[in-house]
Amino acid sequence: MPEQNCLVANDWICWDYVTSRSQELTDATVEHVWITGASVLIGLLVAVPLALLARRGRHWAAPVLTFTTLLYTIPSLAMFSLLLPVFGLSAALVVTGLVLYSLTILVRNALAGLEAVPEEVREAARGMGYGPGRLLWQVELPLALPALLAGVRIATVSTVALTTVGSIVGKGGLGNLIAPAVSSSFKAQVLTASVLCVLLALVADLLLLGLQRLLTPWTRAGARPAAPAKGA
Repeated sequence: MPEQNCLVANDWICWDYVTSRSQELTDATVEHVWITGASVLIGLLVAVPLALLARRGRHWAAPVLTFTTLLYTIPSLAMFSLLLPVFGLSAALVVTGLVLYSLTILVRNALAGLEAVPEEVREAARGMGYGPGRLLWQVELPLALPALLAGVRIATVSTVALTTVGSIVGKGGLGNLIAPAVSSSFKAQVLTASVLCVLLALVADLLLLGLQRLLTPWTRAGARPAAPAKGA
């Protein structure tokens, strides 16, 4: 009796599914990547000004941090429903929702990084004639990079997972494959799309870790043990 095809048998692991649906998997993965990347990038562009505003004092920090924290508590279905009248059933709806969710992590990390810059460093820069803009771009933001990039890594991994929820409006990347496969008990599709989602999160985190190490070499130099003295 010939061996039963894994698609017919509805196996969890099925290479025939991967080869026969390769284009569908590729398209879903590409959509997942660009939605995640756009959401984190826009979130970062919004988070830094908010962190600068929060740094001005407690009367600014409390509302900013409270607002961004409250955004994260809104269930994704409710968030998308609130944004639906503005953006309709589009990718912009999903990206906007993910941007709002990312602000909780990005604003706090950006603020922590800015506040960690030593005051004596700021005073020294001002003494050298640095104005507010130059001080921010050439001194404060570079020194805040470790905390800021750590937040970007967390936000990216979180956004990779949250992007799948966009399947409720048909813009969820790999979530567009997971949701209907769960309903129909299509095991190979559920497992394959889920594994790709996990791999995306791992690859994104490793790439951002490499970027962080590249942009902040002083954090590695400080951790190196001192070389033994000659003749020791």
